[in-house]
Amino acid sequence: MSIPTQEVTGLVLAGGRGSRMGGVDKGLQSHRGMPLALHALLRLQPQVGAVMINANRNLAAYESMGAPVWPDPMTDYPGPLAGLLAGLERCETPYLVTVPCDTPNFPADLVRRLADALLAERAEIAMAATLEDGVRRAQPVFCLLRVELLESLVAFLHAGERKIDRWTARHRCVEVPFDDASAFFNANTVAELQQLQRPAG
Repeated sequence: MSIPTQEVTGLVLAGGRGSRMGGVDKGLQSHRGMPLALHALLRLQPQVGAVMINANRNLAAYESMGAPVWPDPMTDYPGPLAGLLAGLERCETPYLVTVPCDTPNFPADLVRRLADALLAERAEIAMAATLEDGVRRAQPVFCLLRVELLESLVAFLHAGERKIDRWTARHRCVEVPFDDASAFFNANTVAELQQLQRPAG
């Protein structure tokens, strides 16, 4: 048994400041002729029933990608949890899955594997993890969660908390290991964006 695709809404997180890339709107930076966020959206779309984008600037540019766009419900760019909150508030399915806008090559079976683990472990959150040099690293912005966690997240943020791992640690969370760490390579800086452009070899 797995979670039907139509019961999962996908959210592309594109609401950050882009401070490590000189303050540009990272999701709109060109990667092989298309904005980074559009790459993420097109990769996520076949894996879910509906898609949304979380963005705080250039909303019309994001809306032109063909998905509903929701800004953070909180001011001052409080981080990915605010984007998660925007998604949970608007989600009309039992599950929400998030991916960041700056990782265009994430696995094509990401959602299915997260969903299988969530059900198998009876967890509330399933997040991706990678093995790099023998060290397992959680990738908390790649997570599938039950929408009933909305109230918990609201309370956490209203208490002034901002760290995503501190919030996920409060819930039954399963890490799902992915072998190909390069699939989770993200472009935080201009140099990393240039590295992404190079053909895989």
